Amino acid sequence: MALGAPALLHGCGPQAAVTPYEDVVRDLWRHGAVDRSDADALKRELVRYATLAPSSHNTQCWKFAIEPHAITILPDLARRCPAVDPDNHHVFVSLGCAAENLVQAAHAHGLAATVGLEPARAGLRVELAPAAVRASPLFQAIPQRQSTRAEYDGRALSGDDLRMLETAASGDGVQLILLTDKPALEKALEFVTQGNSAQMNDKAFVDELKAWIRFSASEAVRLGDGLYAASSGNPSVPTWLGRRMFGAFFTEKGENDKYARHVRSSAGIAVFVGPAADTAGWIAVGRGYERFALQATALGVRTAHLNQPIEVAALRPSFASFLGVHGRRPDLVVRFGRGPTLPPSLRRPLQAVLV
Repeated sequence: MALGAPALLHGCGPQAAVTPYEDVVRDLWRHGAVDRSDADALKRELVRYATLAPSSHNTQCWKFAIEPHAITILPDLARRCPAVDPDNHHVFVSLGCAAENLVQAAHAHGLAATVGLEPARAGLRVELAPAAVRASPLFQAIPQRQSTRAEYDGRALSGDDLRMLETAASGDGVQLILLTDKPALEKALEFVTQGNSAQMNDKAFVDELKAWIRFSASEAVRLGDGLYAASSGNPSVPTWLGRRMFGAFFTEKGENDKYARHVRSSAGIAVFVGPAADTAGWIAVGRGYERFALQATALGVRTAHLNQPIEVAALRPSFASFLGVHGRRPDLVVRFGRGPTLPPSLRRPLQAVLV
């Protein structure tokens, strides 16, 4: 049974009942079988793979428009997080992640996929055309990828593994900075805890985060979005209890101590720096990060975000200087290493994201 999932009342028998949460996970996080001659069904399947991409707070801040020879991905600004993401940076990074999943899935289903911006609609367009089937290890990893917010085992990655991660992330002007030595990780941790302290003392941030937490499996299944407590390594509890106890357990010291354990158990930290601080650059970062995360998954490596140093605007300049990219905006901070599998987050149904 998935960690934190509630047991169901069931009849006599030696086998435990499958919970609604587990049913949804099994149906969602899988490779599908689709008739490639059915163009509409195929494009819907590509959108399903796209929705398995990560998004800030698992808001799933995207919409998809299926056209005869393309799929357009648009921002859903009704699902933005203004406290943590006032300039919609995370929204467009999330769109880039979804686009990369769609591209990988298209290649695996015999379609070439060309990504271009759609400025008039503030989104992007993926043009599709027949091509040879290319099911890469990155595509195969899509149903296994997750943001694993847990302690890792502290083991270093091999030079070959690090080079494969660098290769996956490269392209479109995105710079990847890998921090693997202890002094650099400790310095990065200082920025993480400074940022976390600032956020924990920002009521708007805390209220926004609390609104996106799904404390119970039943709430996660009902809404299909947000941060399911068990997916973050926390216990699944009734929603009324989680909301009441949130302030007692979610404290500045507790979170800073947790992040210290997380960083010190990781093999390293990856920082992504886009080619420009605009929507095109943020989409490129999202695509590069998703390739990195999928390659990591294929190698048995977990990833999780530590974006406090780039979410707190006052910290960005000094963090950029520490990284040697003074004057540029670091876009994502991601720790990586080998660790456990946690219960997956959920997604809304396709009909909720199609326009």
